[in-house]
Order: sequence, then structure tokens, then C-alpha cells
Amino acid sequence: MEEVIHDVLIKYKDQLHLTCKCERCLDDIMAISLNSLRPRYIVNRNNGPYVRAEYEADCQGATNILLTITKAATQVSKDPRCHSIN
Repeated sequence: MEEVIHDVLIKYKDQLHLTCKCERCLDDIMAISLNSLRPRYIVNRNNGPYVRAEYEADCQGATNILLTITKAATQVSKDPRCHSIN
């Protein structure tokens, strides 16, 4: 799930209108997003593509991920912990 969130965040970070795009702020967005979504644990990294495919094939799942990331990005942009604006 972490890889899915990371890839979606990187893909849409320009459209999210972030006040800061530093590593700490992106990590905060990822952490908030991961804590908001249902966990998907795997013990074999070779099974990662199956988790990814589940969300990419399911329009509602993909929309839910993007909505969750958008909410987290708004939260972090309002109060960045890095206290710098890039």
C-alpha cells in the first residue's frame, strides 16, 4: 500500500497545490494517507503488483486513494511541520 500511495502522490503532487514539496512534507502526507486507509500487508514483495492491480482496476478504490491523499495534502499544506515554504 505504501508504494501505491507514494506513486499516486508523486503523480499528482503538482495538481495538489502544495505549499511545500520538501521530503518531510511529502512523508507527512504519506503517513496521514496510510493511517486513513485500510492496511494491505504482504509478506512477499513479489505479491505487491496484486495489491496495486486491485486498486488500479477498481475505480472507486483509486478515487478513494486520491481523495485521501488530497485531504492529507490539504492538512499538511495548512500547517507544514518543516516551517519552510519551497
